[in-house]
Amino acid sequence: MAQVDTQEQITPNAENRYEVSRKDLPLHCPMDGMSLWNSHPRVFLPIEDSGKATCPYCSAEYVLKD
Repeated sequence: MAQVDTQEQITPNAENRYEVSRKDLPLHCPMDGMSLWNSHPRVFLPIEDSGKATCPYCSAEYVLKD
């Protein structure tokens, strides 16, 4: 019997803007919970200084909310 992953899945590239918190750092796109098979390679995004970052692959915008 297959084991079921209980972590909430995030649909990659489904939104253009994501709010993240410090617990999500270091920030990378796609984020944990996003399927990698239908997205792009993982890239780490520097968000700590400005509070905002944009993925160079999919143009998703990330905003640090805390």
